[in-house]
Amino acid sequence: MILPIFQHSAIPLSLSFYVHNLNPVIFHLWGPLAVRWYGIAYLLGFLSGYLLLLQMSKRGEFAVPPQELGNFIIHIAIYGVFLGGRLGYVLFYAWDIFIHDPLFLFRVWEGGMASHGGMIGVILVILWTAWKKKISFWNLTDGLALAAPAGLFFGRIANFINGELWGRPTDVAWAVIFPQAEDLTPTPRHPSQLYEACGEGLLLFALLWLIRRTAWGKREGVLSAAFLILYAIVRIASEFFREPDSTIYFGWLTKGQLYSSVMVAAAVVVIAIKRLWQRNDGIKE
Repeated sequence: MILPIFQHSAIPLSLSFYVHNLNPVIFHLWGPLAVRWYGIAYLLGFLSGYLLLLQMSKRGEFAVPPQELGNFIIHIAIYGVFLGGRLGYVLFYAWDIFIHDPLFLFRVWEGGMASHGGMIGVILVILWTAWKKKISFWNLTDGLALAAPAGLFFGRIANFINGELWGRPTDVAWAVIFPQAEDLTPTPRHPSQLYEACGEGLLLFALLWLIRRTAWGKREGVLSAAFLILYAIVRIASEFFREPDSTIYFGWLTKGQLYSSVMVAAAVVVIAIKRLWQRNDGIKE
């Protein structure tokens, strides 16, 4: 659907823009329960990650055996991505809503997942798995670092279909009007969800795959640190095009950029720990 814009003073009157009118629901089941594109996106993300890790496992590059991989992915999905992502969203972005309405935590059909919360949840699941199975924590994180961009890609596509996490106002030719974001005046905005799909998904995967093909990239922990740094850089950059939440620090820093900066610090810690272990083991760089 294309709508000419005549009410926004910053937009040339001759331009027209795509109006977002995609239905996030594929079909209804019962009450609030429905099959949604968001769920399909998560399914595709997990399936892509599973197939990639399965090939790595068969080649002996991933510590979880092929016959145990399905159960591992289910734990990552339920306890890491879903539980961690939902709790992260509530704690990081919707605490004011939660304290007045605790049941909001369980109304997942209303949307609300935080990628940073999901990453923390996944790390906790990996720690538990590595301890229980007596396998390398870094091998697991490296494998999932390579698989994660697929999930991020499909997740951001779902954000666009849902008409959520829209971008800042702009007059670029490919701007989109999100009716969900407007009160009175329709405003063309950056389709920041698609920017993030390309950056956090396609670009991040390509860079990690190139790093993995190098001798340096085959060292345990390198892909994990690279993922944290590269994701943080892409996320910080994309936040300049994304409509920020109500909390802004120093007049320009968004919550997403703040949390991503913490990821860079975490990557530095990972590198420092690995160097310390290598030094103690007598391994020369």
